[in-house]
Amino acid sequence: MRSWPSSRWMSSPGHTNPNPPGRPLTASLYVHVPFCVLKCAYCDFHSAPISDEPGMADHFAWAVGEGASHWAALGALDDVASIYIGGGTPTTLGPSLVSLVESVQRGARLVSDAEITVETNPDTTDPALAGRLIGSGVTRFSLGVQSFDDAVLRILGRCHTATSARRAVDALLDTGARVSVDLMCGIPGQTLDSWTASVEAALASGVGHVSVYPLTLEEGTPLAIAARVGEFDAPDDDLAADMMQAACELLGAGGLQRYEVASYARPGEESTHNSGYWTGRPYVGIGPSAASMLPAALFEAAIACEAWSDPGVAGVGKTLDSVPPGTSRVRFLRSADTTAFLRKPVGPPEEVEFLTPAQAAAEDAMLGLRLAEGITEELAERAGGTEILGTLEARGLVEHVAGRWRVTETGWLLGNEVFEAVWHAGTRRGLA
Repeated sequence: MRSWPSSRWMSSPGHTNPNPPGRPLTASLYVHVPFCVLKCAYCDFHSAPISDEPGMADHFAWAVGEGASHWAALGALDDVASIYIGGGTPTTLGPSLVSLVESVQRGARLVSDAEITVETNPDTTDPALAGRLIGSGVTRFSLGVQSFDDAVLRILGRCHTATSARRAVDALLDTGARVSVDLMCGIPGQTLDSWTASVEAALASGVGHVSVYPLTLEEGTPLAIAARVGEFDAPDDDLAADMMQAACELLGAGGLQRYEVASYARPGEESTHNSGYWTGRPYVGIGPSAASMLPAALFEAAIACEAWSDPGVAGVGKTLDSVPPGTSRVRFLRSADTTAFLRKPVGPPEEVEFLTPAQAAAEDAMLGLRLAEGITEELAERAGGTEILGTLEARGLVEHVAGRWRVTETGWLLGNEVFEAVWHAGTRRGLA
C-alpha cells in the first residue's frame, strides 16, 4: 500500500494533520447515480427517472470519469480502500455503468483488496449486466429489497415483487460476488410476522450481509404526506424496536453477526466502505448531491484548482479563498443538480463545514460507537467523552471492556441518544 505523497497531505501552517507522519492515509470513493425507474414513496434522496435523451447514460459515465481524474490529480485517490456506486439505482445506466466503473478505476489507485460495490434493485438486476460488472472489477452488490412481502412493497411504492427480489438475489449470487440485502421495518401495515418472514427469507437466500433499518418518514415525501392526512397511521416506534431486536436474534442465530448498529455479516463479509464512514476514513464524493470529507490541507489544494475558481454554472457552488486556521478536516457537498453536474463535473461545493481537531475527535467517537467493537479509551479521552460514557455506563447503555467502550444490547435500541450525548460532550469541550 502506498502512502500519500507528503507534499499533498502534510499540514499547512495552522492546520492539524489527522494522521501521524508515515502512516498510510487510505480513502473511500462514493459515486452518486441519481437515476431510478420510479421514485419510491419514502425516498428523499436526490433521484429521478433517467431521461430518455439519447446518450444520457454515456454522458453521465463520462462526467463521473472526469470527476475521478480531477481528484486523482490532487492525490485524493492514491490509496482507495473502497468504491461505492449508489443512488438512485446505478443499474438504470445499463451497459454505461460498466464504462463508469472502468473509468473510475483508471483514475484511482486501489489497494490490493479494494472493495467495489454497486447498488441495484430487483427490477433493474440483469444477469448479463451483473456478469459484465464483475468483469470490470466489481466485487460486491447491495440489493434494495426492503421487504419480501408484496403488500408492504406496494405501500413503499417499490417497483418489484417478492418473487422478482428472490430471482435477483439468486442472479447476483451466481456471479460469485458478495451480496448484501437491505430490509426496512416499522412500515405502516407491516406486522411483526411479516417482518420476521422477510428476515428469514434473506437468511434463506444465502447472502452474506444484511442491513436492517426502521422507516423514517421524511418531510415532503408521498408517504409522509399520506400519513399527515390520515391515510394510515405513522410507524409505531415500539413495534419498530421490537422488529429490530427480532432481526438481531434471527440473524445472529443464522450466522450473521452485528458489526455495526444496523448491519450484520458472516465473518469476512463486512462492508469495507460502510466501516470507513464510522472510523474517520477520508472520502471523496462524485456526482450531484455527493458528500466528501477530506483533510484540511487537501481541501485547500482543491480550492486552489482552476476548476473551483469559478462555479461555471449560474447559482451552483461557491468560491472559497482559504481554510480557517486550526481546521482538521472539511466536509462539503456538491449541488443536488444533475444538469449542472453534467455540464461541469468538477466544480466548487454548495455547502462546506470546517471541523476543528476537537470536533473531528468527537465525530470519530460518536461514529465509532456505531461499531460493535466500539472505540478505544484513547479516542474517548481525546474526544472528551470519558465522563459522559461513564454516565451512560451507569444507565446500562454502554460498557467498558478490555480497554474499549462499546454499546450494550440495551444501548443499541437507544443508539441515537448515546451518539448524540457523546457528540455534544465532545463539541462542548472543544468550545470551552
